[in-house]
Amino acid sequence: VQLQASGGGLVRAGGSLRLSCSASGYNLDRLAIGWFRQAPGEEREVISCITVSGIAKYYEPSLRGRFTTSRDGHQSVVYLQMNSLKPEDTAAYTCAADLSGDCMNAYHYWGQGTQVTVSS
Repeated sequence: VQLQASGGGLVRAGGSLRLSCSASGYNLDRLAIGWFRQAPGEEREVISCITVSGIAKYYEPSLRGRFTTSRDGHQSVVYLQMNSLKPEDTAAYTCAADLSGDCMNAYHYWGQGTQVTVSS
């Protein structure tokens, strides 16, 4: 399964971006999908995970209310909607597939990252 994260870019503080995670030739409905980010010089942190049944889990309290993860109707794309972006949200964002289907930290497939840069 080859995952691809896309939708990053340069945005001003306060702006929004929506990232997408997709897999070429593969429907993501059997996989839980997690979103991660890593800023330069920092460790990778998990942002959220959405189960196969569509339950979204969030792991960073400071991001709740600003970041939302969801699946599309056909469950072939998973989104990370990011609102009220701050300069400290600048990082490389990526998605990963959790084979448990239930966000049990069983990430096996990782996508290439997409860069998000938030200017002040």
